[in-house]
Amino acid sequence: MNRPGFNSQPIFSTLVAATLSPIIAVGLPAGVAANFQNQGKPFAQLGADERACAAHAYVSERENCMQ
Repeated sequence: MNRPGFNSQPIFSTLVAATLSPIIAVGLPAGVAANFQNQGKPFAQLGADERACAAHAYVSERENCMQ
C-alpha cells in the first residue's frame, strides 16, 4: 500500500550512493593528509621557523627568514 507523498527510490541510486560514500569518506582525509606530507617540511620545523621569524614586521621578510 503506497501512501501519497512517499516516493520509493530506485535501487540503482541507493546502490550508487552506498558505493560512493565510503570512497569519499576515505578519499578526502587521505588526500588532505597526502597534501600536507608533500609540502616538504614537517609541522614541527615550520612552527620553529615561524617562532624564530616572528620579529619581522612584513610578511615578505618573514617568508624570506623561514626559507
